[in-house]
Amino acid sequence: MLPIDVAAHGSRWRRRHPAEKAALGFGLTVCAVSLPPWPGAVLVTVAALAVLLGPAGVAPRQLWRAWRLPLGFCVTGAVPLLFQVGGPDGWPALAPEGPAHAGRLLLRTSAASLGLLLFAFTTPVSDVLPRLVRAGVPAPVVDVALVMYRIGFLLLDAVARIRQAQAARLGLTSRAAAWRSVAGLGATAFVRAFDRAARLQTGLAGRGYDGTLRVLVPDARVDRRFLAATAALLAAVVALTLVLERSL
Repeated sequence: MLPIDVAAHGSRWRRRHPAEKAALGFGLTVCAVSLPPWPGAVLVTVAALAVLLGPAGVAPRQLWRAWRLPLGFCVTGAVPLLFQVGGPDGWPALAPEGPAHAGRLLLRTSAASLGLLLFAFTTPVSDVLPRLVRAGVPAPVVDVALVMYRIGFLLLDAVARIRQAQAARLGLTSRAAAWRSVAGLGATAFVRAFDRAARLQTGLAGRGYDGTLRVLVPDARVDRRFLAATAALLAAVVALTLVLERSL
């Protein structure tokens, strides 16, 4: 399993209803996108970090390892705003408002990614997918997503084992050998994916599959106090943003 999935299964909020955590995580994401970057996105970042490192119990190192990848995409998307093409000299040059635009975009996207990570670190995918049927998503679509989610971990484990075997056989000693190992890894993973799919289809047919996967969903009730606290936090972020925006 991926580290973020391990953290989600061992989270303090594991037994809470996914709707509660979705309201909090996606609510912060909406605030980060809709409120002014300064000070709205900054307040969302502070609130998300406080919840993640506090009540949610996420380790700082785990959070940084998961956040640095989307943060890299945020930086990559903000860098082009620093420059303009076709200026007075016809060459790329620093845009007059480039740093301001790049800073605002970076604040928005980094804060929004923290809201999504809050939901991901506290809610396993296996708890969300079965409940989507009740929300109106067609059952076959949910079944395909659930099967692909589970088989993905099997393929990742197979790729890791193949990679270890290649390294033990000195398949990574040179650049040419490394490229041959990558090609062999891709071919083997492709074949194993089809083999897994065929075995899965055979197993489902042997168990009388009728078009619906029946799984046990952990019993959880929506806590109104949690939703009230979530609404209070989001309202406080919005109100404080409006107050600081007028005063600054």
